[in-house]
Amino acid sequence: MSAFKLSTWIIHTMANPVAVNGGIFLISAITLMVALISQYVYGLQPCILCIYQRVPYALTALLGIGGLITLYKEEWGRHAALTVFLSSIIFFIGSVIAFYHSGVEQHWWVSILEGCKVDFDAGSVEELMQLMDNKPAARCDEIPWADPVFGLSMAAYNTMMSFGLGVGCAISAILIRRKDNGLL
Repeated sequence: MSAFKLSTWIIHTMANPVAVNGGIFLISAITLMVALISQYVYGLQPCILCIYQRVPYALTALLGIGGLITLYKEEWGRHAALTVFLSSIIFFIGSVIAFYHSGVEQHWWVSILEGCKVDFDAGSVEELMQLMDNKPAARCDEIPWADPVFGLSMAAYNTMMSFGLGVGCAISAILIRRKDNGLL
């Protein structure tokens, strides 16, 4: 397949609202499944920032399904581009959350979240012990798993993946609108 045919195929696929909304749903659902399998099968306990990173994928999975539902009525076809564009914004927000978590893991900054901070100004030993009992099982500034080849954490991979999905969804939303207007 020549480079021209490949690029044409990619553009037409990214302009196909069924393929894009279905892809958003599948990627989001698979990512959530991987996170849950890592937690419940492999015992990687998530911190509060890990949980927050799951929310954008849950929202985009719902938007992907919503985008597919809008395609059943021809007059709702324009809404498919809107769901893809909203998914783009949510993926960008997810990349910011993941980048923040990655920075906390690398000790570039200290987390502002209560569940991630260590407070040594508790006063008495009993108050400190009560604070430790109320903390989540995993700390936000510790890396529970790192890639053995590149040394990147799950938060670092999520940063790149979410940002890439955000860019891809933004481009797809533009292409879907151009296709609807007969410009593609």
